[in-house]
Amino acid sequence: MLVSYKWLQDYVDLNGVTPEELADRITNAGIEVEHLDYPGKGLEKIVIGQVRTCDVVPEAPKLHLCQVAVGTETLQIVCGAPNVAAGQKVPVALPGATIGGGKKIERTMLHGKESNGMICALSELGVDNNFVPKEYADGIYYFDSDVPVGADALPYLNLDDAILDLDILVSSAHCMNMIGIAYEVGAILDRPVHLPQPQVAEVTETTASRVRVAVDPAAADKVPYYGARMIEDIKIAPAPRWLQLRLIASGVRPINNVVDIANYVMLEYGQPLHTFDYDAFGSDQVYVRLANENEQAVTLDDQARTLRASDLLITNGKTPAAIAGVMGGESSEVRLTTTRVLLEAAIFDPITVRKTSAHLGLRTDASSRYEKKVDRNRVVPAANRAADLLSRYADGKILGGMVEVGSRTEAETVIQMPWQKINAVLGSDLPYEKIVGILERLDFSVERDRDQIVVTVPSRRFDVSIPEDLVEEVGRIYGYAHISATLPEGTTKYAGLTSYQRLLRRTENLMEGMGLSQAYTYSLTTLDKAAAFTVHESLAPSRVDWPMSEEHEGLRESIVPQLIDVIHYHNNRQMPDAAFYEMGKVFIPQDGTVRPAEEEHLAGVVTGHLTERSWEGEARPVDFYTVKGLVESFFEMLGVSGRISYRPNARKGLHPGQTADVWFDDHVIGYIGALHPQVLKAHDLNETFVFELEVESLLRGQQAEIVYHALPRFPSMSRDIALVVKKTVLASSLEKVIRENGGELLQQVHLFDVYQGNHVASDEKSLAFSLVYFDPERTLTDDEVSVVHTRILDACKEKCGAVLRG
Repeated sequence: MLVSYKWLQDYVDLNGVTPEELADRITNAGIEVEHLDYPGKGLEKIVIGQVRTCDVVPEAPKLHLCQVAVGTETLQIVCGAPNVAAGQKVPVALPGATIGGGKKIERTMLHGKESNGMICALSELGVDNNFVPKEYADGIYYFDSDVPVGADALPYLNLDDAILDLDILVSSAHCMNMIGIAYEVGAILDRPVHLPQPQVAEVTETTASRVRVAVDPAAADKVPYYGARMIEDIKIAPAPRWLQLRLIASGVRPINNVVDIANYVMLEYGQPLHTFDYDAFGSDQVYVRLANENEQAVTLDDQARTLRASDLLITNGKTPAAIAGVMGGESSEVRLTTTRVLLEAAIFDPITVRKTSAHLGLRTDASSRYEKKVDRNRVVPAANRAADLLSRYADGKILGGMVEVGSRTEAETVIQMPWQKINAVLGSDLPYEKIVGILERLDFSVERDRDQIVVTVPSRRFDVSIPEDLVEEVGRIYGYAHISATLPEGTTKYAGLTSYQRLLRRTENLMEGMGLSQAYTYSLTTLDKAAAFTVHESLAPSRVDWPMSEEHEGLRESIVPQLIDVIHYHNNRQMPDAAFYEMGKVFIPQDGTVRPAEEEHLAGVVTGHLTERSWEGEARPVDFYTVKGLVESFFEMLGVSGRISYRPNARKGLHPGQTADVWFDDHVIGYIGALHPQVLKAHDLNETFVFELEVESLLRGQQAEIVYHALPRFPSMSRDIALVVKKTVLASSLEKVIRENGGELLQQVHLFDVYQGNHVASDEKSLAFSLVYFDPERTLTDDEVSVVHTRILDACKEKCGAVLRG
């Protein structure tokens, strides 16, 4: 919301308060002023001049040689604007002046003619061309005839103003208009607010004699109030200069007096209004209804809009004339030939307007106000204000009364609470008189009932509905900086971290201790990425109803695609050695519900080298076993290594020969692997390895107790075996058989060699294991170990087809 400091002074006395001070105080009261701009900053030596003569330059017919009076002297200026003419009063940049963009104006020669300055367009003075009135868009700007020649031009262009850009949230929607901001500033400065007092001079003829209004019963709950006024004998012309300049300061482009007055009242009261050309409306009936599915409506921007059955339409009983709360229709647009105006002032359901605006991709000043809710009790005063201005600046004749459906007003909210609760919550010691004074400065009425206060909240403050809202109002107006910091009373107890939170932090410490950096990526991504690299196949990814962009359209089911983008980003910046992990939520679609299940996943990506090249040797590249080691370390930390196994698998996007599923007991909880060469090429990456694990159930599960063993008093016995098996037999399968048959004496199993080559068939391989036998209570004999060892060999032969290598 752009707020003109000069316009604000119409409602509140700002004497002695600079724009900077005002911006600080508004921000401290809870409504952030994002920017403070001075539109005339840097402009120098810009005065009002009058064009005495204006002749065409013979050598250049598009140029005009003008004699311009600027007060004490007359300057010769060459001007290329097509709309310059003798008699005009215009903004003139004198020699040595600075105009928009810091450009300096000096005396110059053009086609042999001396030019001593410049007649300026608004855009040349720094005004955004999008807000310049159409009649001045391709030429210079000229003033009304009553401005003094030679005077500083900036005040007459409103360029001596200061513009406060307020960040208006839903909770501060009451400040989406000048009157709402005036009340806010009046409370902050403790100064009275002066509101406009419309004078509606109605004729004897009535609006009801010209038009009828009806709302379809199916749409009644979405249109609490619809009212309309009729103004006749309108003369379309440019709006008054002061009104145009206020619209420009507010970021609105002036069009004509009728449209500009409707926009001006919307900015002033916060009530969107719409003006129909009554003669082009097509009937004497305004009928508000829901649209038919796929019904078409052509809006003021000449775009055909396809509507849904949930959208509200203003019709003439048959065809659409406007999309309610969003934009008017092209067919009944106010034109130069308009003489009768139907003025709409209505209340529409915020949710309906927001949904319509979103699916049409059409956000307007009106929709942004309706979707945050507007003050129903101000709708008729706003219509009266517009009618008054139309009678004054468009020569309109106001017909008597309004035609309307619904109630003009709604009851104001009443809140009862102990007044000392305000001090209890704020930790302050404000006296009763101070609290009441602050509430009354906000235009709340307060009555006392013993230790209770009964507060009537004005309808414009629809954000205040419970006692805690009153506490906030007192606190922010009094100033949180003025409330002393105090410790809470009573005993406190440090709750500490839950077991789950402790394991999350231990996991982060483990990953970072192994050289990985933590990444934070978006949960929203493209639909393609959302469904890529998932641990399990699932339904189509969950889609966001109103995405910010196609890049944020779906909820991720895997973290790996985002980490690949992180590696790509670093690789493009000559950082080829990188390792990242992320622990975060993924969103798994569920049958029968639109809401996905949320799961905690741990994912990582590693590329480049583990070590740098040095005098000790060449750099060591990362490989499959690098990420496998990272994953195994995680499982060792949780104490579940014995329940984990790895099995080769082919997964889309991963290398078919370097990919394995991670199994926990009898189900898959993740994968490790190398990215497929096609993926590497698509992302311009070097060899890269990834892993992703479903960790929530592991972190929330029962953690294995730590078991301590005394130092051994008796010796252990080691025996090595080399077993020849088919290439298809997994080392993990063989190790499992060994452990299952080793009994209590077998303490350790370690694979230390894999051999393929001479003396081993081409379809076979040799796996060498080191077995350690130990009994903490006695020294083992060879015979005891041989019995267990033989049992292991027999089991390996029976279950895996293993043969002891000779």
